[in-house]
Formats: sequence, structure tokens, C-alpha cells
Amino acid sequence: MEFPMFDRKNLSIKPLSERKHDLEASMANSLTATSESNIDERIQKIADCINTARAKGSATILFVGGHVFRSGVQKYLIDLMEKGYISCLAMNGAGIIHDYEFALIGATTESVAYYIKNGQFGLWKETGMLNDIINDAYKKRDSIGMGESIGRFIEHGAFPYKDLSLLAAGYRFRVPVTVHVGIGYDIIHEHPNCDGAAAGALSYNDFLKLVSVVQKLNGGVVMNFGSAVMAPEVFLKALSMARNVAHQKGKLINHFTTLVCDLHDLPDNFSKEAPKDSPAYYFRPWKTMLVRTVADGGKSYYVRGKHADTIPALWSALNKSEKK
Repeated sequence: MEFPMFDRKNLSIKPLSERKHDLEASMANSLTATSESNIDERIQKIADCINTARAKGSATILFVGGHVFRSGVQKYLIDLMEKGYISCLAMNGAGIIHDYEFALIGATTESVAYYIKNGQFGLWKETGMLNDIINDAYKKRDSIGMGESIGRFIEHGAFPYKDLSLLAAGYRFRVPVTVHVGIGYDIIHEHPNCDGAAAGALSYNDFLKLVSVVQKLNGGVVMNFGSAVMAPEVFLKALSMARNVAHQKGKLINHFTTLVCDLHDLPDNFSKEAPKDSPAYYFRPWKTMLVRTVADGGKSYYVRGKHADTIPALWSALNKSEKK
């Protein structure tokens, strides 16, 4: 007896012109420097580490969650990519949706509470076209990843707001943008044109590209802005693979710096994991990125703050050191 499968042909998919948007392109911040007095000293230390890493040719990896796109900081990140401060930008599936919608219509983010009531959440025609881009790249059976395929499409396509696209910037500046999806996590997986094999293959290509960057992490920096699950879990596996190969060659990947920026209240001494009977134990960025992966010679920093504040502060700190 076979279990029944949902028939996606019965879905009603509407145009984005009928959707109410919570964020507009006008909310994207212009490049405004944060005053020195407002730059957290830990952010300044990370900026110094990034400068050292760039001089040595070591990797600087930036993981971002979906809320980073909703914080209006795209121009800051694009500028850092253009200047060579970021070796790899890693995001989840929500990132490509916000990035694509911003580039296409200058708006993104729907009200989940409003649209889930009648089952319209996520079912928007133009957003579903992301699947077509992914499917087309998959059919060519090359080593392109999800981030590069979408970035290339935006960069060469008629997108009025492509200047806000991190994916297009990655393609333009030859900075790998890797996308790490979980099937069923993202609204484009609702659509009839979603091919799970295509999404999985391209995202796995991106994972392998990330591992290749992690191989250059010794002396480098890993930052996580707002990804509670994807970043720590993907980084953990990528680091294990990179260390496995390095170990066989008698080399180490242990001297690097990590930064986590989020809104959780962590104790001043976060160098040890929270006890297992504490809810904080299950905040993976703490135990994975601030403790376990740096336990053999690395350093870690935690900054509590909004992305709209911490990312401009990082940009300002890097620009400040650049002018010295």
C-alpha cells in the first residue's frame, strides 16, 4: 500500500502584485559610519582579525540568517564583498528568497499571521520562479551551486533593484555565496515546479564549495549573524571535513577567530558550554561556534545586538582600520 502524496496542481498561486509587503527597498541603509565611541571593542577586535586574515590569505567566512536581509544592511555587506573582506558568504534558503524579491520588486516579507489563515502564505508566482532557475542549472549537470546560479541570473537579468542583491554581488565580485537549504523550510518548496533533487544537488555543491573555503581558515575568521541552526551545524561538518584532510597532511586548522552576533543573553564567560539541563545548552551558536570549534587554539567573541547596528559597526571598524 502506497501512502498518498499531496497534488500540487491544486494550489492557487497568486502574483506578487497582490501581496502586502512588510519591507520596502527604501529601508535599505545608506553607508553611514558608526561613530568610534559606538563601536563595540569586540567588533573592533574582529575587524583587526579580518585585516590580518586578508593580509595572510586566510579565509573570512560570514554566515547570515534570513533576518539580516530584513535589517536593511545589504549595502554594507556588498561593500565588504567588493573590498575583499569576505571570502565566502553563506546563507539559508530564506536568504535567496528575500534577496531575489528585493532585486525584482524592491520589497519582501509577507505577514505569516495574515496569509496562513487562508493558505496563501508563500504561494506567489514570481517567487516560485526561483525554482526554474535552480532546475535549469541542475539540468546542465555541472558544479555550479545554488548561490552562483541565482546570482548570475539576477546580475544578467532585468532586475530593477539588483544593486541590493548580495547574490548578484557575489557573482559580480567572484565571492562564493553558498546556500544551505533544508527541504520544506522555504516557501518555494510549496510550488509545483520545485524539484527536490535539483535543490538538493545545487545546495550540496555549495556545501562542498564552503568546505573548500574552510580549508583556508587557519588564521582566519568565521562570523555568524543571526543563524541559530544552519550556521553552527553546517560549519561543524565543513570544519570536520577540512580538518580530516589537513590532518592526513600533518597540518592543523585550529588558529582562527569566531564571532556570533545575536539577541540571546549569554554570560560574560561563555568559554564553557551551558549545562545540559539548561535551555541555553540548545543555543547551538554558543556551544558550537564559541566553544567546541575553537577549543584547540582559537578565540571567540559574542556581541549582543541588532543586525542593523552590528553590521554597520563592523563595516565602520574595517573602514577605520583601512584608512590608517
